[in-house]
Amino acid sequence: MSDKHRAPKRGGGPMGGGPMGGMSMPGDKAKDFKGTFKRLLGYLKPKRITLFVVFLMAILSTVFSIVSPKIMGKATTRLFEGLMAMMNRVPGAGIDFDYINGILLLLVGLYLFSAFFAYIQQYLMAGVAQKIVYDMRQQVNDKLNRLPLKYFDNRTHGEILSRVTNDIDNISTTLQQSLTQIITSVVTLVGIIIMMLSISPWLTLICMVTLPLSGVVVKMVASRSQKHFMGQQKSLGELNGHVEEMYTGHQIIKAFNHEQKSLDEFETINDRLYDSGWKAQFISGVIMPLINFIGNLGYVLICVVGGIFVTNKTITIGDVQAFIQYARQFTQPIAQTANIANIIQSTIASAERVFEVLDEEEEVPESTKPAVIEEAKGHVVFDHVQFGYKEGELLMTDMNIEAKPGQTVAIVGPTGAGKTTLINLLMRFYELNGGAIRIDGTNIMDLKRSDLRTMFGMVLQDTWLFNGTIRDNIAYGRKGASEADIIRAAKAAHADHFIRTLPKGYDTVLNEEASNISQGQKQLLTIARAILADPAILILDEATSSVDTRTEVFIQKAMNQLMQGRTSFVIAHRLSTIKNADLILVMNKGTVIEQGTHQELMDQGGFYSDLYNSQFSDDAVEAV
Repeated sequence: MSDKHRAPKRGGGPMGGGPMGGMSMPGDKAKDFKGTFKRLLGYLKPKRITLFVVFLMAILSTVFSIVSPKIMGKATTRLFEGLMAMMNRVPGAGIDFDYINGILLLLVGLYLFSAFFAYIQQYLMAGVAQKIVYDMRQQVNDKLNRLPLKYFDNRTHGEILSRVTNDIDNISTTLQQSLTQIITSVVTLVGIIIMMLSISPWLTLICMVTLPLSGVVVKMVASRSQKHFMGQQKSLGELNGHVEEMYTGHQIIKAFNHEQKSLDEFETINDRLYDSGWKAQFISGVIMPLINFIGNLGYVLICVVGGIFVTNKTITIGDVQAFIQYARQFTQPIAQTANIANIIQSTIASAERVFEVLDEEEEVPESTKPAVIEEAKGHVVFDHVQFGYKEGELLMTDMNIEAKPGQTVAIVGPTGAGKTTLINLLMRFYELNGGAIRIDGTNIMDLKRSDLRTMFGMVLQDTWLFNGTIRDNIAYGRKGASEADIIRAAKAAHADHFIRTLPKGYDTVLNEEASNISQGQKQLLTIARAILADPAILILDEATSSVDTRTEVFIQKAMNQLMQGRTSFVIAHRLSTIKNADLILVMNKGTVIEQGTHQELMDQGGFYSDLYNSQFSDDAVEAV
């Protein structure tokens, strides 16, 4: 999978580190940040009352934690005053433990209140975030069901899955964590500044002086590390892609003795990744020590100036202690806010990718009063059909075909002739540019897509089986199929015997790629599924191409029995399999150039005759 199909990462590399000492860099940037951000906020509007309560809980939780150092400073001051009085031998001097215990109890209460309000805040925000993401997933799922086939043809499965899963998960994590962190960071920053000013404006000024210096250091180091992080992500994408190719093409690599070449390429990419990763992590890792150094200089100044103020009795020693604590906390919300700003960049990019799916052009809306074919007979007519995948470039200009009920219609022609396109149009996976397709006299545009597709049974060259039992895979052909129906369909497809030889029979679970059965056996299961569906119209795309000659004979018999009384469209590559078809359509460049029975076409001595003879002459040469 290419880099562009990967979800934005929250870390700068495999270890999750990033510039600014753990701050993540955006994996991608939004094209329209403002517009996408505004649209994302639209999902929060219905939850504004809950969000207001979250904001209130964040303020209460943060305020209680902010005032704690100030109160603790009072205990320190009382303790210091008691010790000084004792050292000066003041009569009746001592430490006021009752006052200090009272302060400690108050602090425990404040911390408990702070934790309680933080819990309420997280609880409410989890509900808001998950409900928003739930609605978004539902919208995307509904949208995908309304998108035309061309949308999926023009995009890789990885890209679509990335938008549906990774990008939405990225939004979910940001709403759950980053939104509350923003609120907390802003309230904390404002609260700390207020508390520091209330203690000493001069010490606050000293603390503020170190900020610009820290900002300069962060900017200098981050700009140097960013290019290495970009190189790291690029190399990581290349490495993942190479590893994926190595494992998916494992047999081919071994067959052509390219193991060493693959290993050398892996080592080259791995070296680049190591080099970029080491530099990125090292340079970004320098930021925190430098910021701590600058911060420590500020603490020294605060301690020195604070000590002078205590000596002059301008402020108490407890206030100096509280101020040092505030100074240490001061940089945390700033660093968090900077980190969140990067995460939001990545999140908006993810939201933009999700919104792109939601904004895609949908299928042509279905008729408000759809027609219904009670019992399909299978009379199919293509009436002056025009179609092109690209606007202004017609593949089919004037196609006229008639398949009578019960006829077997074979479709032949070279690769790219339009055989599969014809089937896609018949099932309304694509919309026509002109003309009409009628089934039993009814325009398919007047039918509901679901009703139209229930008339068809398909057996494709590329088998598709899902992760489940063999029984479930066959039963997929018809809702509510009984055990007897499933076994009857398997027997008709000559699949029952091999199924019963498996350890668990019909309860055998097929893994994700069904690698525990052969390709021919997979095809037998898909044929059994079509037999169970009992459709009015069959579509067979070289259904026996993956089975051996002996099995093909059985399958052909089963298919002949299945096709009796049904209109069948057979896409054929081996012309010997369709000699007995009622009608053969010869296609080339999107047009039916010849049609008739096998004998009629052979007598014409045209394109079909040449194609047929060339196949048999090739077979003869191979036999020799």
